Amino acid sequence: MKPNGTMIRGIRNGRNLSLRELEAKTGLDRGYLSRLEREQIRDVGSEQVRRVAKALGVPEDLIVTKETTP
Repeated sequence: MKPNGTMIRGIRNGRNLSLRELEAKTGLDRGYLSRLEREQIRDVGSEQVRRVAKALGVPEDLIVTKETTP
């Protein structure tokens, strides 16, 4: 799955969550989450997406980029 880092950061900021707070809610490393938001990680597992979506209170499909087939 390809994460939409801009969307993740926007939702996190909109909910006034710091990366440390998101780290605590997801159990994922703060550095990993930062790289995710900066879109330096291009492919993530469904478990990581699920954790982030649950912590942000949004559906999983909102924080992933839809891949189109040519």
